[in-house]
Amino acid sequence: MAAAPRLLVFTRTTAYRHDSIPAAVTAVRTLGPFEVDATEDPAAFERPLDDYAAVVFLSTSGEVLTPTGRQLLAAYVESGGGFVGIHAAACTEYDWPYYGDLLGARFDRHPAHQPGRAVIEDRTHPSTRHLPAVWQFTDEWYDFRTSPRSSTHVLVSADESSYEGGRMGVDHPLAWCHAKGDGRVFYTALGHAAEAYEDPDFRAHLLGGINWTAGLS
Repeated sequence: MAAAPRLLVFTRTTAYRHDSIPAAVTAVRTLGPFEVDATEDPAAFERPLDDYAAVVFLSTSGEVLTPTGRQLLAAYVESGGGFVGIHAAACTEYDWPYYGDLLGARFDRHPAHQPGRAVIEDRTHPSTRHLPAVWQFTDEWYDFRTSPRSSTHVLVSADESSYEGGRMGVDHPLAWCHAKGDGRVFYTALGHAAEAYEDPDFRAHLLGGINWTAGLS
């Protein structure tokens, strides 16, 4: 029997810390047949990452990696490793230009946690094919400093008319994917509250994104 794919789930925070992190880690552990190593220790990135099907930055924030960790993470992705960013992963490593290119966009601000509508732009991707064309969800509806549309494949976008406080306008991506070197990257801005990780549609969204990134789809 083949070994189960391994995921490295990283939840270190040096800025805002989400109360939902424990629930989110539990959710990832129960999404699929994965072996999950969850850590907040940056030393986990100071050794080769080749045994992992994907690395998941789960609501990380601030500067979380050492210089060696940055080098090894970049080498891992460029040589074919998978990278998944969830929610506050976009609030991470502002001082490392490569990370902005890796993720696709950087967090700017968010309005209040509230219901809204997400528009599914690609209904064939593993992370979205189970979703309705318009997905009713409750989250923080992150604004980003720039739209990632020119450098990534946008999967989900926000309908700013459905909630209060959005400032990106008509082009407001929320989830996307792209290639980085020989690796694959998936990011979703959703996942602020612990309740999100109990939602079947959101769990399927995460599982599809992880599977695609790890080449398991």
